[in-house]
Amino acid sequence: MKKCSRSAHETLTELNITPLLDLAFVLLVIFIITTTPVVNDLDLTLPTAAKRQKDPPRKANYITVAANGTLHLNQKQVEWSELHPALVGLRLEDPDLSVIVRGDAKTKYRQIRTVLDLCQQANVVKVDLATEPLK
Repeated sequence: MKKCSRSAHETLTELNITPLLDLAFVLLVIFIITTTPVVNDLDLTLPTAAKRQKDPPRKANYITVAANGTLHLNQKQVEWSELHPALVGLRLEDPDLSVIVRGDAKTKYRQIRTVLDLCQQANVVKVDLATEPLK
């Protein structure tokens, strides 16, 4: 008795190329869609852009709180009571005022929080805290 019929061997030896043709047509369509046509058929003289000076970067203002509690605004020592009027004056000069608060690692958090509160009372919205990167 035969274990396999002849027709079973014939179907195994034929190669079905229909999926390969489908893949080739899909790749062809993708290639046609993604390639952009070259648009150099018209002789044009394009206008040139005018060079414009870049705006200077905004000057950051630094508030430094030392470990002993002394306060500096842009490297000038100020008293705690003078900080709010000084910030209001700077904000009136520059409505887009940017302030960076630098505190010593040994500074009490209460003092940093006071500086942040004074910035908020002076309507300074761009306030950042300076830190050192990890080594």
